[in-house]
Amino acid sequence: MNETDFLSSLARRSGDPAISWLMKMTLDRPAMFSLAAGFTDSETLPVAEVGELMAELLRSGADARAALQYGSTAGDPELRKLTLDYVCAQDGLAPGAALTPDEVVITSGSQQLLYLVSEVLCDPGDIVLVEDPTYFVYLGICEALGIDATPVRMENDGIALDDLERTLQSLKDSGRIGRLKFAYLVTYFQNPTGRTTGFEKKREALAMLRSCEKAAGHPIFALEDAAYRDLRFDGPDTPSLKTLDTDGERVIYANTYTKPFATGIKVGYGVLPRLLARPVLRTKGNHDFGTANLNQRLVALALKNGVYARHLPVLRAGYRRRRDLMNAALQQHMPKFVSWQEVRGGLYYWAELPERADTSRGSPIFVNALDHGVLYVPGDLCFAETPARPKPRNCMRLSFGGTPSHQIEEGVRRLGGVLKNARL
Repeated sequence: MNETDFLSSLARRSGDPAISWLMKMTLDRPAMFSLAAGFTDSETLPVAEVGELMAELLRSGADARAALQYGSTAGDPELRKLTLDYVCAQDGLAPGAALTPDEVVITSGSQQLLYLVSEVLCDPGDIVLVEDPTYFVYLGICEALGIDATPVRMENDGIALDDLERTLQSLKDSGRIGRLKFAYLVTYFQNPTGRTTGFEKKREALAMLRSCEKAAGHPIFALEDAAYRDLRFDGPDTPSLKTLDTDGERVIYANTYTKPFATGIKVGYGVLPRLLARPVLRTKGNHDFGTANLNQRLVALALKNGVYARHLPVLRAGYRRRRDLMNAALQQHMPKFVSWQEVRGGLYYWAELPERADTSRGSPIFVNALDHGVLYVPGDLCFAETPARPKPRNCMRLSFGGTPSHQIEEGVRRLGGVLKNARL
């Protein structure tokens, strides 16, 4: 008998998540220069502010007891209303019949929302369109749930519309369009590439998805992962897909308070189409019957008292400095065959090497980097498996988010030395 035969099919499908070993490497080897794990900036965590908020939250006996008690599955009512107000203010929307707190679900980080939506909408063998490359942790969800993550090529301003059209037509021609459930798009300072999807591109992509619904025989959704939206430090904001969802029934908007405020609180949220809200809540009830209530009350107070809004400029200035430090280090220390794109938000640079290079885990480049005390995310982790193309192995994701400022240049210098010696 195989030693895993007793496990469920889901457990057997699930590999070891790359995010787990990357974070473990970072934490287990504190002397290493980690340009990998997407930790946020410890230097700008609002320690004093959270201490004051917590003291205020626990000052009143009745409020303190409520904060330390269980909450509802959907989330704290005040936080759901404040969240809707925040999203509407960002996009110039007004709450209405299709946009109420009833469509807001508070989750344990935005990652839980991605899992819940995928679990609610997809059976094994169903299809989700993903950017190529995409957020590699979401690919792990697809693997566990047996979802066919079908890649669509990316351009500098988001998903390539011609490739999206070709992919949709191919699904129609093959008779598989009925298995397509949604497109997963990381539209703001994308993890891993740092790219932001243009508004007109969002409009056309959503229209193309909706045009396939008759052939599919069911709704086709767009899941917009906006986890990095508040981490914008240059340029104007871009309206979300929710502004194009006039009937409120096709766009799933996912975001988080974790990255822009404090990663340890793990509070995310989704603004859902009405027909999805109840199924997602039923499933969440089976997961945890509610996100940590104390953390929710803390975030609600930060929003209500203006602490969250006042913290954002501090955070953005810190990340802008880190971005500039890494960009200068890349220009100084990387060999000429390495290219990268300017970023205006988020936590990452996406570095591309010649096609013959191999940066994957276990490759000489990766092993030599570890030997020199530096860690990066191998780019092949960010590409879905598909017979349409071999996985590219010539890229790497470099994070400037959690690396102490004084270590950024040294980490890039060491990595640049490894690449120079790779004789590409």
